Amino acid sequence: MGTEALTRLAEEHVDHRFKGLPPDAYGLTVAELAAQRRNLFHDGDRDGGGFTTPVLALSAERLAHNLALMETYTARHGLAFAPHGKTSMAPQLFQRQIEHGAWGITLAVPHQVRVARAFGVPRIFLANELVDAPALRWIAAELAADPDFRLVTYVDSVRGVELMDAALAGAARPVDVVIELGAGDGARTGVRTEAEAGKVAAAVAAVPTLRLVGVAGYEGEVPKADPERVRSYLRRLVALAAALDGAGRFGEADEIVVSAGGSAWFDAVADVFAGIPGLSRPVLKLLRSGAYVSHDDGHYRRLTPFGRVPGEGALEPAFRLWAQVVSRPTAEQAFANAGKRDAAYDLDLPTAQVVRRGGEERPAAGITVTGLSDQHTWLRTDPEADVEVGDWIGFGLSHPCTSFDKWQLIPVAEADGTVVDYIRTFF
Repeated sequence: MGTEALTRLAEEHVDHRFKGLPPDAYGLTVAELAAQRRNLFHDGDRDGGGFTTPVLALSAERLAHNLALMETYTARHGLAFAPHGKTSMAPQLFQRQIEHGAWGITLAVPHQVRVARAFGVPRIFLANELVDAPALRWIAAELAADPDFRLVTYVDSVRGVELMDAALAGAARPVDVVIELGAGDGARTGVRTEAEAGKVAAAVAAVPTLRLVGVAGYEGEVPKADPERVRSYLRRLVALAAALDGAGRFGEADEIVVSAGGSAWFDAVADVFAGIPGLSRPVLKLLRSGAYVSHDDGHYRRLTPFGRVPGEGALEPAFRLWAQVVSRPTAEQAFANAGKRDAAYDLDLPTAQVVRRGGEERPAAGITVTGLSDQHTWLRTDPEADVEVGDWIGFGLSHPCTSFDKWQLIPVAEADGTVVDYIRTFF
């Protein structure tokens, strides 16, 4: 990746754009603030910390653990890995993922591709159909300017092929495409039948601007998903790759891409992809799971395949949102100063985990999140709850993809609260 662009992130100045950071740090560069190794919890007047609430933090230790665990898992199962970058949109994390063996980064829309390319990501899997002419022309220019850049994108219709071909007329290099197989009736994008896939493959073969290199899909969209339904869909995907290969549709490809994998069923992907038959050229078995990098305390904690295969290890939730109790109007109610602008809430409400007061941390017993306003967390407090105005509460979050996107600069803190880095996001 481009180290110069990453270095420029560290040279950015801290100011009003970034929530939760110490006000007395304004004017410092991010690198200068990181070098001070301030503590997330210390009061600025006493100890030079001064982080303000609400503030979202990533655990340095848990982040490192998750990166290493998925590197080990994918290597053990013979999978290439292109983690979905839409989760974090953080080039610093893209770099760490690539350093941990990732083939490249998966993205979903052209803006995200532009961010990744600005930081020199060399391989991008665009897990979406792309028919936007300006975006296609920009991608053609990127491919022409950098012979080492590789991009693979979805296609699922003859009409899509026609639009792509028109936009790419005269391009120096063909764009690599994979046919997306839909996960079933009522699922999201993708061809619904193998016959439709054949028509799309024929359309790709008829134009010089595209090169068919494989098949892909997303098993997370399988209706009423369970292990057998998911594996049945993945077997269809593998069979489609074999059928297209048998028909000679990958004639210009150096390797055949077979790709799937969200964060809930990658164990099924590993199992089914292990049985991919011998094809006419090497197969790139490409997994795309992205939520692992931070994991969570809700949705993915419940769904993670590591819960089904505990012998493989376990991901650890790396996010914690810290907010302060600002009102305690009754014995049964309290309010903290974080809300929908700060916390993921699309899948589950945050959960109160710990309370900090006077440097002491204890479990948030008897405290339940009942709702979020734009800038407030509604808390029900049971009789055993020991909470008062001024306390800090640490919340667990559910769904990484809607946690990262609310914060432009996220402190990375060690277990004792020492902030050792800051992660910049681009949404």
